[in-house]
Amino acid sequence: MAPKTSRLNAYRIMWLFVFFDLPVTTKKEQKIAQKFRKELLEDGFIMLQYSVYIRHCSSSESADVHTNWIKKLIPESGSVSILRVTDKQFGNMETYYGRKKTPPPSGWQQLELF
Repeated sequence: MAPKTSRLNAYRIMWLFVFFDLPVTTKKEQKIAQKFRKELLEDGFIMLQYSVYIRHCSSSESADVHTNWIKKLIPESGSVSILRVTDKQFGNMETYYGRKKTPPPSGWQQLELF
């Protein structure tokens, strides 16, 4: 029997999107929102848009780990959504600045050590 290999391909590699809308009307709420954002950045997420962060995951299992970690960080109030898409789906995203379509940034590579 041949050994099982897990080839990395555009259908196995995942991207996690985290969308959030947290209250920031008081100093305490601002501090909570800033902490949530800081934790995302420390876990390797990058800001795609304000309150939209993304992270590259090499597999669905890796995405599970980060999803479970995010669930533990969710503040008491506000809204947090987590979306998982394949690298193939992510590659189909179109980005516009005004009416001008721009290619995705080349600096979206994530270094992962096993």
